[in-house]
Amino acid sequence: MSGREGGKKKPLKAPKKQSKEMDEEDVAYKQKQKEDQKALDALKVKAAKGNLGGSGIKKSGKK
Repeated sequence: MSGREGGKKKPLKAPKKQSKEMDEEDVAYKQKQKEDQKALDALKVKAAKGNLGGSGIKKSGKK
């Protein structure tokens, strides 16, 4: 037995995915997704600039 025959065999390469044609609905959906993501990013930046931990030590309320 030669060393080349033993061990794992390499998997076959998967065929490349064909680029499907997008109709108007797909284009509109992708555009809406991009706009939503931009709005979300803007909100994240806005939230990061807000007050963080400005209230000090919180009391548990137990006596």
